Parts: sequence; structure tokens; C-alpha cells
Amino acid sequence: MAASAAAAAPFSFPREYSFPPFFTRQTNLTTHHAQLTKWSALVLAYARHHKMFRLSLSSAAETDLFHNKAINRRLQPADIRDVFDFMRKEGRADYVSEGAQDVVFIFWKTIDEWAAVVEAFVDQTAHKGSILTLYELSEGDATLGTDLHGIDAEILRKALNVLVKRGKAQIFGQEDSLGVKFF
Repeated sequence: MAASAAAAAPFSFPREYSFPPFFTRQTNLTTHHAQLTKWSALVLAYARHHKMFRLSLSSAAETDLFHNKAINRRLQPADIRDVFDFMRKEGRADYVSEGAQDVVFIFWKTIDEWAAVVEAFVDQTAHKGSILTLYELSEGDATLGTDLHGIDAEILRKALNVLVKRGKAQIFGQEDSLGVKFF
């Protein structure tokens, strides 16, 4: 998580967050779909603001994202899971491991969008034809103002795989020391 960004500007919750029924599962299908859409947008905005890439569903109900202490309301764990199931269908979340469905990736940028960020970074920093490590991509110079700084390693690998499929990169090396050559 980027502490300086989070400390610089607190996250601004939408007005629905202060509305108690927002935390109660709506029974009307149309209203429930609208509720899931709003929760999805909130989760994505919150994750982007805090540069959060993963969330444990078992402890999510304790976070300020799903627990509004000011109105003493929280989204129930089953409803949190429904939000992430909805987000998975939309391609905005996925389980880190299909076997253990407790931790989810949050794609506040889609994998294709992350691939575009990597590609733009490579172009802007004149790294075409160069070899970079995953560490250099994710933990490199933060002053470049790129979203890549601090990116989750698995999300970065997924984005790089998109570039490999497009013929714009080649990944090589061992799991603990992967390198990428950009074309």
C-alpha cells in the first residue's frame, strides 16, 4: 500500500456509504444489481486510492471499506462474497488461488490496462530492446509517476503475459529471478 498517497488525501466515500440500506442485501433483483454495481465501484475506487491489489475476504468485514463505524453498519461476509462474485463476472476481481477462495485480486485496472501501462513505461523510458527484472518494473524509480511502482508481482506477471502473447515481450529466468525483454 502506498502510505504517502493514502496519508496525503483521505479516501472520500460516496454518499451511499452513509445510507444504512446500502449495507443491507436488497431483495428486489433490479435494486440488488444496482447495489452490487455501487459496491463494485466503491471497492475499485478504494483499492485504487490505497493501491490495494489483494484482499482477504475472511477479514474484509472489519475494514473501513465494509464497516461504516459512523452509522454502525457493516456488510455481512456473505454479502461481501456476493460483491466479489459480481466483480469476478465483470472481470474486476479473481481468486488468488481457485482452491483457497479467501484472498482475491482486485483489478482496479484490468490486466489489459496493466499491460498498456507496462508498454507505455517501456516506451517512455526507452527500454525497448532492454531486459528488466520484475523487481525493476515494480519497485523501480517511484518518481517516474507510474502506477507500476508497488504493483502486485502476480498482477504484473499476468500483464506481462498479455505482452508476450502480443509478441511485445519475452519472459525468461527462474521463478525467483524473472527477467523480461521488450520488443
